[in-house]
Amino acid sequence: MKSFLRRTPLRVKLVAAVLALVTVALIVISAGSAYALRSYLIGRTDSQLKSTSREIVNAAILPRNAPVGVPTDYYVQITSVNGTEGGIAYHDPHLTREDLPPLVKGLDAVDAKQGAPFTVKSEDGKVRWRMLVSRMPNGEVLQLGQNLSGVDSAVGRLIWVDVLVGASVLVLLASVGAAMVRTSLRPLTEIEKTAAAIGDGDLTRRVPDPEGADEGEPRTELGRLSHALNAMLAQIEAAFTARAASETAARSAESAARDAAVAAQVSEAHALRSEERMRRFVADASHELRTPLTTIRGFAELYRQGAAGSPREAADLIRRIEDEAARMGLLVEDLLLLARLDRERPLVLVPVELRVLANDAVEAARAMGPGRPIELDIAPGAGSLVVLGDDMRLRQVIGNLMSNALNHTPAGVPVTLRLRSEGTEAVLEVVDHGPGLSDEQAERVFERFYRADASRTRRPDATTGTGLGLAIVAALVAAHHGSVEVDSVPGEGATFRVRLPLAPEIDEGYAETELLGRQSGVDAG
Repeated sequence: MKSFLRRTPLRVKLVAAVLALVTVALIVISAGSAYALRSYLIGRTDSQLKSTSREIVNAAILPRNAPVGVPTDYYVQITSVNGTEGGIAYHDPHLTREDLPPLVKGLDAVDAKQGAPFTVKSEDGKVRWRMLVSRMPNGEVLQLGQNLSGVDSAVGRLIWVDVLVGASVLVLLASVGAAMVRTSLRPLTEIEKTAAAIGDGDLTRRVPDPEGADEGEPRTELGRLSHALNAMLAQIEAAFTARAASETAARSAESAARDAAVAAQVSEAHALRSEERMRRFVADASHELRTPLTTIRGFAELYRQGAAGSPREAADLIRRIEDEAARMGLLVEDLLLLARLDRERPLVLVPVELRVLANDAVEAARAMGPGRPIELDIAPGAGSLVVLGDDMRLRQVIGNLMSNALNHTPAGVPVTLRLRSEGTEAVLEVVDHGPGLSDEQAERVFERFYRADASRTRRPDATTGTGLGLAIVAALVAAHHGSVEVDSVPGEGATFRVRLPLAPEIDEGYAETELLGRQSGVDAG
């Protein structure tokens, strides 16, 4: 039962309570009115019985068989004290003997009932009578009664009227009450919806004020409830906002701390790399510069001591000093370039047409080796092959690769410069058919000061290299966000491959104009 009451909606409880109270009120009113009407009718009946009894007693001298003005619903019987019937007897002829009331018999019973009306039922219990017993002057007993069917009928009709009217009133009241309760509780429905929205995360929702926001201090219960709930929701929203701001600040501080830690680690790693590069640079420079400096010092000492006996020998000593100085200058320039690349200084990137650079490199290589077959092979459908890069540094990459192929392969060995595109990359390959590289040499060929002359045949007339050419190629390609690799089979030649990202959305008109302005006679096949 308690569970049922807890699950019953408030509006149903309110309407049911009102109907219960009205039902009790109607029952009380109906019972009171029925009792009052019955009391009134019984009192009037008693008055009529007493008045009629006095008339009959006073008219006792009249003929005994003639009733004196007795109403049709009366019962008149004159009996002896012992209840023996005799004298005047009168009643409604439609009534049977079983419908008549029982007579009072015995002196004690007559004395007890005399002068006070009382109610009895008929012999068969279907009819109620209001009786009055009176002593007549001659010693006989007048037993006078009135049928109460009219009184019972009137009271019963009143009860039915009250029932019908009460039921109609209850139905009407239930309809009106339900509508009024639903209207009155509508703010509670809004509060429920607001609570559901807040539960879903909308902390900006507020309970509608049933009295209006400009009415001042609320006067009704719902107004005060809405005002209190809105104040509470404002505090909750402020608390959540402050907490969220605090958490956000904490997360930001934690993220900043992590970033600072990462930046510190990166800075430390960068500093360590820079220090290591500087140490390597100093070590490499001191090692490589020692030989030409020693040579220059020796030749200069010979010249100072007059070891050259003739002008020709003196000129030969000066030439050798100049060659070593030139070699030392080239070494210093390469070392400085690598040092700048180690410091990761950004390059000035502009659209560069690889076709133009490749054509110029091939022409320069043909001038360096006029008797050697040197070809430019551009794959069909390769496009403009435009990359974002530093024009001078990319020329240096291609020139170093071509010089490496020319200097480390026998005279007459063909060299081919290939260009093609693969997806979003431009691929440049320098292919020779020389002695090739071993696996160990292929792994170390891009290291600084590494020379593979033991297996790569150097032309007798080639200038001694610094061992930095391919290292410079690797550093410059990495600065252009590309990659370089070598494929080689001993005895079958080597292929140095450079991959560079193609420039996005390069104007084809620009590329064609640049190509036509700087290239002529390019072999596209």
